[in-house]
Amino acid sequence: MSESPDARSLLSASSQLNLMEVDTIDDKEFDIPQVDTPPTLESILNELDDEEEPFMLEDTCTLSTDNMDAHSCDTSSLASSDSGDPAHLKRKRRTVDLNATVHGSVLRHSLLKGISAQIVSAADKVDAGLPTAITVSGVIAVGTSHGLALVFDTNQALRLCLGTKTTGAEFGAVSALSINHDCSRLLCGFAKGQITMWDLANGKLLRTITDAHPPGTAILHVKFTDDPTLAVCNDSGGSVFELAFRRVMGMRTCDSRCLFSGSKGEVCCIEPLRAPPDFRDHPITHYSLLAMASLTKILVIGLKPTLKVWMTFPYSKSDPSSVPQLAWQFVPVQKTVNPILAFCKGDTVHFLLVKKEETGTIHVIKQRQLHLSCDIISLSWINSRTLVLVDSHEKLHVVDRPSQEVLETLDLEQVQLVYNSRHFKSLATGGNVSQALALVGEKACYQSVSSYAGQIVYLGTKSAHIMTLRNWRERLDCLLKQEHFAEALTLAWSFHEGTAKAVVGLFGDPIKRKGVVADKMAEILCQFADHALKKCPEQGKIQVMEQHFYDVVPVLVDYCLLLQRADLLFSHLYARLVENTVSKGVFLESLESYIVADRLGHLTTPIMRDLLAHYHGNGMMDSLERCIVHLDVTSLDIQQVVQVCWENQLYDAMIYVFNSGMNDYITPMEKLFAVIGPPLREGRSLTDEEVVMGNKLLVYISCCLAGRAYPLGDIPEDLVIQVKNQVFEFLIRLHSADWSEEEEVFPFIRTLLHFDTREFLNVLAMTFEDFKNDKQALEYQQRIVDILLQVMVDNPDFTPSQVGGLFTFLARQLAKPDNTLFVNRKLFDQVLEFLCCPDDDSRHTERQQVLLELLQVGGVVQFNEERLLALAEKAKFYQICEFLYEKKHLYDRILDCYLRDPLRKGEIFSYIHNLLSMPGYSPEEKQTVKEKVLQHIQELVTLDPSKSADVVVFHFTEEVQLIISELEDDELLFKFLSCLLEPRYSFHSGTDLPLERDLHERLLELLCRFAPQQLLSFLQTSQHYRLEEAIQITEMHHHSEATAYLLERKGDFHGAFSVLLETLKEKLCLLTAESDAEAEDRRHDEDEINDDSTLTRVKDSLNDIIALCHRSSHNLYQQQREALWFPLLETMMASQKLVKGSNPKHTSEVLKELTMKVLNSMSSFIPLPAIIQRILQDPVYGKGKLAEIQGLILGMLDTFNYEQTLLETTTSLLNHDLHWSLAHLRAAVTRGLHPRQDYCNICLQQYKRRQDSAEEIIVFSCGHLYHFQCLQQKDCGWRLASERQQRWSCYKCSSSQGGKGGSSTEPNRSRSTSLAQTRVTSVHHDAGAEAHRKKVFVEASLDLQQEQSWDQLRSLYRGPSRLSILSELSHCHSEKAGPLIPAQPGAEHFQLKLSPPPLLEE
Repeated sequence: MSESPDARSLLSASSQLNLMEVDTIDDKEFDIPQVDTPPTLESILNELDDEEEPFMLEDTCTLSTDNMDAHSCDTSSLASSDSGDPAHLKRKRRTVDLNATVHGSVLRHSLLKGISAQIVSAADKVDAGLPTAITVSGVIAVGTSHGLALVFDTNQALRLCLGTKTTGAEFGAVSALSINHDCSRLLCGFAKGQITMWDLANGKLLRTITDAHPPGTAILHVKFTDDPTLAVCNDSGGSVFELAFRRVMGMRTCDSRCLFSGSKGEVCCIEPLRAPPDFRDHPITHYSLLAMASLTKILVIGLKPTLKVWMTFPYSKSDPSSVPQLAWQFVPVQKTVNPILAFCKGDTVHFLLVKKEETGTIHVIKQRQLHLSCDIISLSWINSRTLVLVDSHEKLHVVDRPSQEVLETLDLEQVQLVYNSRHFKSLATGGNVSQALALVGEKACYQSVSSYAGQIVYLGTKSAHIMTLRNWRERLDCLLKQEHFAEALTLAWSFHEGTAKAVVGLFGDPIKRKGVVADKMAEILCQFADHALKKCPEQGKIQVMEQHFYDVVPVLVDYCLLLQRADLLFSHLYARLVENTVSKGVFLESLESYIVADRLGHLTTPIMRDLLAHYHGNGMMDSLERCIVHLDVTSLDIQQVVQVCWENQLYDAMIYVFNSGMNDYITPMEKLFAVIGPPLREGRSLTDEEVVMGNKLLVYISCCLAGRAYPLGDIPEDLVIQVKNQVFEFLIRLHSADWSEEEEVFPFIRTLLHFDTREFLNVLAMTFEDFKNDKQALEYQQRIVDILLQVMVDNPDFTPSQVGGLFTFLARQLAKPDNTLFVNRKLFDQVLEFLCCPDDDSRHTERQQVLLELLQVGGVVQFNEERLLALAEKAKFYQICEFLYEKKHLYDRILDCYLRDPLRKGEIFSYIHNLLSMPGYSPEEKQTVKEKVLQHIQELVTLDPSKSADVVVFHFTEEVQLIISELEDDELLFKFLSCLLEPRYSFHSGTDLPLERDLHERLLELLCRFAPQQLLSFLQTSQHYRLEEAIQITEMHHHSEATAYLLERKGDFHGAFSVLLETLKEKLCLLTAESDAEAEDRRHDEDEINDDSTLTRVKDSLNDIIALCHRSSHNLYQQQREALWFPLLETMMASQKLVKGSNPKHTSEVLKELTMKVLNSMSSFIPLPAIIQRILQDPVYGKGKLAEIQGLILGMLDTFNYEQTLLETTTSLLNHDLHWSLAHLRAAVTRGLHPRQDYCNICLQQYKRRQDSAEEIIVFSCGHLYHFQCLQQKDCGWRLASERQQRWSCYKCSSSQGGKGGSSTEPNRSRSTSLAQTRVTSVHHDAGAEAHRKKVFVEASLDLQQEQSWDQLRSLYRGPSRLSILSELSHCHSEKAGPLIPAQPGAEHFQLKLSPPPLLEE
């Protein structure tokens, strides 16, 4: 027997041994001595090395293998990769992720050394051939390619060698093996189709079966069922046969029955359901179920009591070369154990639960499938939850079925798996198999894998290997050997919690099981700590050492706390970590997060002492404070902690220690008051630290009075009342404990009021909310209020805001329904006087706000309103005045408040709008407000013209003229009118302003004066001015562009042109004018700047005039066009003669460019010859050489060529489109029609009723067919007045649409009206050969709708000539027209239509 797993040496996953290198057979070791008599095959194969260790093969799910020191391959799960890389230095602390999954090495992979050696020896020494098949039961049987079967016992000793090389030559290789359940019989299938049965007790041949299946096919599978007299076999023809063994009168016979014929689909895998010993009595075993996998589907059949198919299941689409796999396993499901069939072809494993119903039928239920991204060639169960798969790359995957998680992946490449391709191709019998089966056989390895009792054996070409699940300790030891402590702990914790997968060796009571795992974890934690200390870098940066321990210590702490083993943490582990100062520091710092999260509440005294010293020494005071307030006080040295806290201002911790440790709630307050009191009394400003202390003090008092503990938790219930009373007694003390004569009375309340009056009063207000029936508390309440009044009233140290805050607080308390406080009424009057003091300008807004708050509380605070109003007006408290006027409904007076209040002036408009818009105000009140607005309209418009205009539009449309007369300043009026008349989206039809034309004309005049640049946009957008008046206004103010726009709108194009031409001439004069003496004195660059700006103005003016000519030329005759364009051209050409100034050449070039632009623009409207003639008459160009006007003429010719090309292209496109449309229409019209039936749809008789009659038939495009007479009787036709031809509509389709005849004008008719109504005349011929043939005449025509579509299509492409651009030129100078196409009459508007061709129904 082998050693225990704990003692086994485990090799690193990263250095897996090459099995074949380690276990290569040494020739010397197996050398056969020279002897006279050669030994027999049996004696040779029975030789066993002395050092060879046997293996035990038992039913208890353990296959003990040889020592793993040299022959086992430790495997590392993909999920447990090492994390010891330097990248981890980037993160500070390693914490435990309880959801992380680590599986470790799940499978133990061992080489069966004895069997492997003897397989190789047999092949080499006695020519047994290579191994071809293997099967495992109580023994292991290996078949060879020379027809032998070697049987090994549990100690790997060869017990039997069955068969001889003679029979091997006759039968071929062993292609399949099977052992029955009691290990008494072995079935061997051979490559040439024979089957033999052997007695495993004595090695005797019992049967040779040669006629069980068709000859010439190899045996692919032979399998015993649970019944020892029944087996099944599958041959390379794809057929399945049942073999029934009989023994009659000493004669052994075998009856064969075909279960499935290969002609119906080739079966390439069979698997009978064989129950393990525990389930031999399971009710489903009586059916002797057999699963078969063909190339297209799975079948489950029952062999007993009668042959019956229980289920067929087709595969989903998969690769044709994928190998079908089947595997049965008994699995507990919902408290019952039933068999599950796992099957796959490709990458998806399906699971079928098979159960017997009470009725006696077999019920198959599909379970959740498992998808892997690989092509599976072997599928085995290793236990009821775990599958072992091999893919086509010879990678082994261990999969947990319930979670579908891949637990481990191993490489089987070095096993050199044996494939069964030769048998699938039936090469031994001539290869007479289908291509599909041969393709599947490429990857078939059915006979190389055998599973039995939790063990799987794999057959290699020179070796045998066994896979078993490691037990839980072995999996942990595996990781520990590799020094993966964190992963080992994660895996152990998953064993502890019961979440681990494929667990072996943990049985029984969960509590005991947890105890066993916890002990192992404690052992690992100690090993981890020792390893960390041993591996700690001795030299180098301190950060590297810290990081080393940060990867270890938090893990140790976390698992100790998870296991609730604080004793282990504080005694064993801490004692080891203390040896290293860095690890000690990391340990103490790691505790903080667990203490703050309340996972660790109690520390031992030595650790607490070390914690204080470490945090204090490293200045980690905030962390120390966080720890102290979460720790159990009993673990603290109170005196030491208080001293440290006070020295380092850890007030939260100090308060916590006093409260929890000594039930003392007053001393912390005294200590804090001692710090913040003196600077406040002396009037010094507090430091940030003192402000924090003051805030803590307020929060602490608030918590104590509310019954909550500070900084977290609650005060014990029996102490709540006592603590509250103690705090009140403390606050109302007359003097502090160590008071001097200078100290004022009630120092504590005075200090809090000076520190933060509002927050202190808020604390009191929250506390008073809880005082309902507590008499003692109500007395404290009255006492505190009296003290507050005594301290604050008539005290110049307090600001108006503070005093006002007190009285607001009091007013709110007094306003409560169950109020019991008493406050002297006169005090409120004193406060009023104090706040409204007109001589004091300081804190004006603050005092007003305080008084407003006081008034808004209402209730008991009732002041004399007249007196208050007088005081408020005197003090300029306009919000107070507004508040009082609101109560008196004097809304007009509120407007005065807004206007006089500099801070709130802008809000007056929304107030006016809301008041005049909203219901709830009487007409009289609204009228007074309106009058007030009109009184102050000048002021309002000055404040914001836009908002004033909005108010006028909505509420004062009738008073617009009055308002305009009120506005004296013209500029102010301009701003107001601009806002008033700008377009509004929210304008209602009822808000038209009176005399709107006059208003717009007035605004036009003001625009001319104040914003001439906005004039044109106003004229273009406004529709409310009169043209004549507007023209007079713009002429008066000399705005030529605006005048021209208005004249053009009026229709006076020549007037508009002359105005713009005058402007252009003026600007050209400026450009060409001679520079005076001053200009000559200027620097040259200034001249250039001046010239540039003049040039820009000339260009803008010219663009305006060209645009006008373009717009107007469309509506003018030829002479009128020339009257526009030629004066412009002459002006531009004339200006070139006058060019002078500092840079005449540049100016001249620019003017020539501009002249060219005019020529290009006018060429669209004026004939080219006329233009050229005019140019040649001009003195500038006329007297020069041709070279000077060459540019002009060439430019004009380019334009001509471009337009001619454009015309030809568009004509070609239109012709192409028209041809396309006509061709498609013709194709649709002439298409043949296919009748749906051969009878008339009205009379339901054959369309040829009598042999000798010649009847007209009408067929519609919808497929319906009618006799001409039948349609006439049903009145389905109509005549057009313009045409003699009859039009028809389909009777059936038109009647189904609701009318018999179908309207001719119906726009969306269905295909009931044919595209080509075809009248067919059938003529009978008497000639014998032609007796049953018809001659068909087809007359094609369009129906009404198609006629309309056709006319529309034609009119779309008909129209005026496209040559209007060149028409004038051809009229005027036909002799010089050159290649011009003559213009057609009526071609006035050239519009290019490039529409897509119409879509026609095919």
